[in-house]
Amino acid sequence: MTNGAFAQKSIFNGKNLKGWKIYGTEKWFVEDGLLVCESGPDKGYGYFATEKTYKDFDLTLEFQQEANGNSGVFFRSSIEGTKITGWQAEVAPPGHDTGGIYESYGRGWLIKPDPEKDKALKMGEWNTMRIKVVGDEVTTWVNGTEMISFKDEKIGQATGSIALQIHDGGGIRVKWRNIMIKEL
Repeated sequence: MTNGAFAQKSIFNGKNLKGWKIYGTEKWFVEDGLLVCESGPDKGYGYFATEKTYKDFDLTLEFQQEANGNSGVFFRSSIEGTKITGWQAEVAPPGHDTGGIYESYGRGWLIKPDPEKDKALKMGEWNTMRIKVVGDEVTTWVNGTEMISFKDEKIGQATGSIALQIHDGGGIRVKWRNIMIKEL
């Protein structure tokens, strides 16, 4: 890790949920230094969001999907209850557009990766996702493969928290680690 204004810093300490807030009844907990999200009894949507807001950043995190694994990483988002405003970099099982950008309660899918790029995702193994958001430009990578890169004026105007999602439907379990951000 380098010193200075552009250093990456961890936003999950591996010990507790400090600096984050849970939305909804789904389960978020620390186990063996990992952040784990699991479907709860309501089988609803759940979010785990940073208390801090971010505008321009380069975020890297690792995820491992168990069971269904439909999740996502929201950015420049705000949440009321379990209704989120913002944009999601999809985390999903193979064939379901991991790395694409979805706008919840808005325009829906803004961009999906080329289906050929889906082979970058390793189901059941640790995967590294990188999300870079600067102004109105968003780029995502999965395991070093660029999934999408596009510009969107509405995204460019927003600021907000980073939030991990657990999808509704039940039976979902995803582990997260090494959640690192560099503010730009």
